[in-house]
Amino acid sequence: MRKTGEKGADRIDKEEYFSYLLDTYERLVYSICFKMTGNQFDAEDLTQETFLSIYRNLATFQREYEKAWVCRIATNKGLDFLKSAKRRTEPKEDTYFEELKDQKANPEEAYLQQESKEYVYTICQSLKSPYKEVAVEHFYREKSAKEIAMETEKGVKTIQTQIYRAKGMIRKIMEGRAIG
Repeated sequence: MRKTGEKGADRIDKEEYFSYLLDTYERLVYSICFKMTGNQFDAEDLTQETFLSIYRNLATFQREYEKAWVCRIATNKGLDFLKSAKRRTEPKEDTYFEELKDQKANPEEAYLQQESKEYVYTICQSLKSPYKEVAVEHFYREKSAKEIAMETEKGVKTIQTQIYRAKGMIRKIMEGRAIG
């Protein structure tokens, strides 16, 4: 990779380095995303989002930590996906049974989705209290901070803080598994 003082050469250097990152870590990022989503299409989308984020933030990146950095971004994208509102939407009456029928038509996808859910549960269970309980409720059972606060009779801000800290702990666990 070239490094010179010319702006054109810096741009080429950035493009070459991004190409190197893509070639080196694409399979790793995809496997992290697939483990978290259990779905090939969602994993492909998250992989693309991960590399888009990498490209946008390439200027602030420290190259000696590239693998951890790439894994952290992929993990964050996966966690954001798992807690996104679109995954928690309730089906409409007229489409509910059609979607239910489609799920049973593809046992492989149902198995992978269940395996992914169990993976999230296992990671959440590895945390210490109170983060374990909050993580299970939020990331596994997909409850909002407000719902958890009402059930546990704790403040919403307390639960939000615990979710935030649990997410950081989960990120470290995921990075350790991806790197190791």
